[in-house]
Amino acid sequence: MKAYELLFIVAPTIDDETRAGVMKRIETTLAESAGVVDNVDNWGKRKLAYEINGLSDGDYTLIDFHADPQSIAELDRVLRINDAVMRHMIVARTDRD
Repeated sequence: MKAYELLFIVAPTIDDETRAGVMKRIETTLAESAGVVDNVDNWGKRKLAYEINGLSDGDYTLIDFHADPQSIAELDRVLRINDAVMRHMIVARTDRD
């Protein structure tokens, strides 16, 4: 398994229940492919570089995890179809194993 980093942004107006649902869906998708979440770092509300859907702020979360490269496409698909997630980015970590 390789090390990856996922950063996703949700609207700051999203309630905690919906945010927890997004996290649960990410954890479930990773668990189905034998991936492991190493660390979840909630950055909180930050200003966006540009407006997205009329919003100038976003609620950021960074997740460090290990997964097989084949499961990244499924995780990307799950995040793209989730209406609560405004933007996301998955990056391979070369400084970790």
